Amino acid sequence: MLLGAAAQAQQAAAPEPVEPPPATAQGEVTTLGEVRALKPDDEPLDLYRFKNPVQVQPNRFSRTWSEPPSPEQVSMSGGYLMMGINQGLAKAAQGVSKLTGGPAQIQSATARPPPELTEEEQRRAMEVCAQQGGCPTPLP
Repeated sequence: MLLGAAAQAQQAAAPEPVEPPPATAQGEVTTLGEVRALKPDDEPLDLYRFKNPVQVQPNRFSRTWSEPPSPEQVSMSGGYLMMGINQGLAKAAQGVSKLTGGPAQIQSATARPPPELTEEEQRRAMEVCAQQGGCPTPLP
């Protein structure tokens, strides 16, 4: 009898029935607010990193100097051998382009003028507009 009372006391009470949420009409659709994902910093702040207090101005040697690639960059580009081959091919292409007088690989964009109709085309367009019942007049 004592065991029966202890077992009855340990049983959880039956949960109360929960009413389902009211059905919404088609016009009352709940929308979520705007969510913006922020890009993390490319380089996290490292308080213990050495920062050189001397800022050196660019000089004639800085044009041809380039930092050596990191081990990650070397492995991603196929190793030192492939990097050397690609660099040699790029230099050879520059030399061939310079010898032949060809255009540069990278050129600035130049915009062309907008297309304009000749006098004859404008006259024919006005005739077609007159046949169709009128067209809006173009701005000068």
